[in-house]
Amino acid sequence: MSRIGRKPITIPSGVNVTIDNTLITVKGPKGTLSRELHRDMKINVEGNVITVERPSDNKLHRSLHGTTRSVVQNMVSGVTDGFAKSLELVGVGYRANKSGNKLVLNVGYSHPVEIEPENGIEFEVPSNTKVIVKGIDKELVGATAAKVRSVREPEPYKGKGIKYEGERILRKEGKAGKKK
Repeated sequence: MSRIGRKPITIPSGVNVTIDNTLITVKGPKGTLSRELHRDMKINVEGNVITVERPSDNKLHRSLHGTTRSVVQNMVSGVTDGFAKSLELVGVGYRANKSGNKLVLNVGYSHPVEIEPENGIEFEVPSNTKVIVKGIDKELVGATAAKVRSVREPEPYKGKGIKYEGERILRKEGKAGKKK
């Protein structure tokens, strides 16, 4: 049995979970999330506890068991607490700011790069070298943070670029110079 798949999910107060065949909808104080789950997985809601069961022990069902439980858990924690990813800009003259709801990045190109947030995503710029991507959908927050990072990925020689907070960049030595 999957250790993760067997764990029950506790529904906090203020969160409403409805299941219609394979569609699960979670409503909470921060918003509403809906997702289509695999038709073989069985989701039970009893009181304030959600459990995920698999019909058999074949390989597909075993692999879906823990994944389905994690997806439902992320939906529940997303509508209650939300998710955030922090990014840092490293480099001389690299800076970020907000223009309306758009994120404007100056990262060494001849023009500033504007990124429009998707529905349910919000950018926060506490300082001009730090960007926080917030939202209730964990998958969308991670994808948007990766999109921002891909504008100027960190390079291995000087470490300049946009990196996740706490990310360690493997550094290279560079050319040693001409021997005499």
